[in-house]
Amino acid sequence: MNIDWKLNPLMASHMGSVWECQIRTIRKVLSALFYDQGTRLDDESFRTLLCEVEYIVNSRPITTSSDDPDDMEPQSPSQILHMKSPKRLIPGPSQPEYVYSRKRWRRVQYLSDLFWSRWKRKYIVSLQQRPKWNKQQRNTREGDIVLLKDKNTPRPHWPLARVTEVLPDSRSVVRSVKLRTQSSELHRPVSKLVLLLPEEDQVL
Repeated sequence: MNIDWKLNPLMASHMGSVWECQIRTIRKVLSALFYDQGTRLDDESFRTLLCEVEYIVNSRPITTSSDDPDDMEPQSPSQILHMKSPKRLIPGPSQPEYVYSRKRWRRVQYLSDLFWSRWKRKYIVSLQQRPKWNKQQRNTREGDIVLLKDKNTPRPHWPLARVTEVLPDSRSVVRSVKLRTQSSELHRPVSKLVLLLPEEDQVL
């Protein structure tokens, strides 16, 4: 898809600001990580860690893969770049003592987990601060695609769900919802959700 940036100055400006924000966030997280743990890395471990960081960042969800209501597979920059769904390998649990391990792979896995947990929090905050959805207090709606907030989610897993029922309080403010994921149905408070794709922006 070719985009004429001269004919779309507002789009170019918006996308440029999103990219710049992502770069600044990644740089801050990596700078703090290297300041604390950089002496534990040799050249090969450093390159491996950067590859892990690239995979984590490019796995972030930007929309869903299809218009199928039952398809909760996230569309990521990696899929757009490579034109195929990535193999989502979930690594085993790492431990803080791995940073002192003689095995470089264990050190890199632990540092990758640190980057994942720190950067994911900042990325989720950036989704919640999108001005388009916060000019007015928007109630969660049936059909919204949301990201489930869970600090224990292994990297780089981004669990998505579709809102199937909203449960407003006496003031008509939605406080909790019922959700459908690819494998189950859930009941969650809206504070544990992040809006990824509003119902009104979906192409049916």
